[in-house]
Amino acid sequence: MAMVDEPLYPIAVLIDELKNDDIQLRLNSIRRLSTIARALGEERTRKELIPFLSENNDDDDEVLLAMAEELGVFIPYVGGVEHAHVLLPPLETLCTVEETCVRDKAVESLCRIGSQMRESDLVDWFVPLVKRLAAGEWFTARVSACGLFHIAYSSAPEMLKAELRSIYSQLCQDDMPMVRRSAATNLGKFAATVESAYLKSDIMSIFDDLTQDDQDSVRLLAVEGCAALGKLLEPQDCVAHILPVIVNFSQDKSWRVRYMVANQLYELCEAVGPEPTRTDLVPAYVRLLRDNEAEVRIAAAGKVTKFCRILSPELAIQHILPCVKELSSDSSQHVRSALASVIMGMAPVLGKDATIEHLLPIFLSLLKDEFPDVRLNIISKLDQVNQVIGIDLLSQSLLPAIVELAEDRHWRVRLAIIEYIPLLASQLGIGFFDDKLGALCMQWLQDKVYSIRDAAANNLKRLAEEFGPEWAMQHIIPQVLDMTTSPHYLYRMTILRSISLLAPVMGSEITCSKLLPVVVTATKDRVPNIKFNVAKVLQSLVPIVDNSVVEKTIRPSLVELAEDPDVDVRFYANQALQSIDNVMMSG
Repeated sequence: MAMVDEPLYPIAVLIDELKNDDIQLRLNSIRRLSTIARALGEERTRKELIPFLSENNDDDDEVLLAMAEELGVFIPYVGGVEHAHVLLPPLETLCTVEETCVRDKAVESLCRIGSQMRESDLVDWFVPLVKRLAAGEWFTARVSACGLFHIAYSSAPEMLKAELRSIYSQLCQDDMPMVRRSAATNLGKFAATVESAYLKSDIMSIFDDLTQDDQDSVRLLAVEGCAALGKLLEPQDCVAHILPVIVNFSQDKSWRVRYMVANQLYELCEAVGPEPTRTDLVPAYVRLLRDNEAEVRIAAAGKVTKFCRILSPELAIQHILPCVKELSSDSSQHVRSALASVIMGMAPVLGKDATIEHLLPIFLSLLKDEFPDVRLNIISKLDQVNQVIGIDLLSQSLLPAIVELAEDRHWRVRLAIIEYIPLLASQLGIGFFDDKLGALCMQWLQDKVYSIRDAAANNLKRLAEEFGPEWAMQHIIPQVLDMTTSPHYLYRMTILRSISLLAPVMGSEITCSKLLPVVVTATKDRVPNIKFNVAKVLQSLVPIVDNSVVEKTIRPSLVELAEDPDVDVRFYANQALQSIDNVMMSG
């Protein structure tokens, strides 16, 4: 009996589960659609499952979203590309629902299916679907339609193409701003499929309408269209049609539109070419850098290095640098922060003399900024300047500021300096490092913030790797060992951490003679936290030293700790002993 009913079973279960009150069951059922389709076979999937899904009027967005996603990869289950059109009706319904993310997913799935369909099927099934959605009564259908034109257009015959262009043009003048927004967003994709003859006439007139829209949310999407269309047009057409629009947008009454221009300006420059950039876009960019809205200045400041790369150094110094000077003392900390994150990149563009004359004072003022993020952004990019002005000048001008930051009250700034130290050390060289920064590195081991102490221990390891064990033996190990008697147990913990990190770099001999005795002494510490960390460190030293040292020194210390009154100390000591046994057995 079961055998006979088997093929009917999956669809019956699916129907039951899709009508269940429990959303989780409905979701699971949708996620298993491909399995059910496989069980039903291609024909029954086409004739029963897909029609059922088309009629399924679930009201939960999560279920609908899952369904839109599943259907996008369903072509193999309905019998391949020649039957792909059966998947269009349920997705068409999903294109009209209220929830945006469901509609977006349905459009994405339709595009995926449409891009695989045969040309004749696209004309018979896909183009009519786009036309129905574009003429939909409810705005959601028209919004979805805009995202499908680029798939429908290329395979349509000439008459249909003209009709599709005119429908798109109507959508760009729709009463609902949401539809116009969607049309503006998708214009670049649609334009890329349109023949160049119609680009200038039809597409540019559509674009002009959008750029003059009364809603700023539509205009700001048209800014993105500028860059996309600019890439499709010939340079001279680009200058004639796109450039005036960009210049107007950079003075738009809505700050959101100006913000989009500031964000996209580099791409727009690429579209119009170098000459118009110099004559028309430099003044537009200068206006944006001096905009009265902080958000616009932030976006513009973040692009300053990219923009200068397009210009000659003379133009950059003449027009952009005065604005950069103003921005470095801008009233908004976020503007200064955005500038600090890119300004270092201007050094290679301007060259050595201009950097020394114009940029160094700006770097110094940003390094002394009251807002930690601004200082951080400068520190993290110092190497870009070093390549241009050389280490001597960098050290004279910037090092005092770095030393000051090393004692900054914001721990994140101190942390950034520590992380930068190894890079700085490799650039400055040993001699210079010892004079200026050596003492700082030790000082950080006794910072009040754990993250700083931890980073300082890592920093010592990286320095030992950079300058070699002999240097470390002279400059790091003695100071580290001096701190082992620190009265504060947290500092003693940091020293243990440093020893475990330095041992692999220093090698077996120094570890046995200098580091191991300190760790063994610490087994007598009165603080349990120290003792269980000793157990962990001893475990980490096992691979570095000889077996004889393990047996003579490390094992006895661990055996002693394994009998400690504190439960954690006993646990870690036993864990270390066990790992020694494992090493010995495998060795």
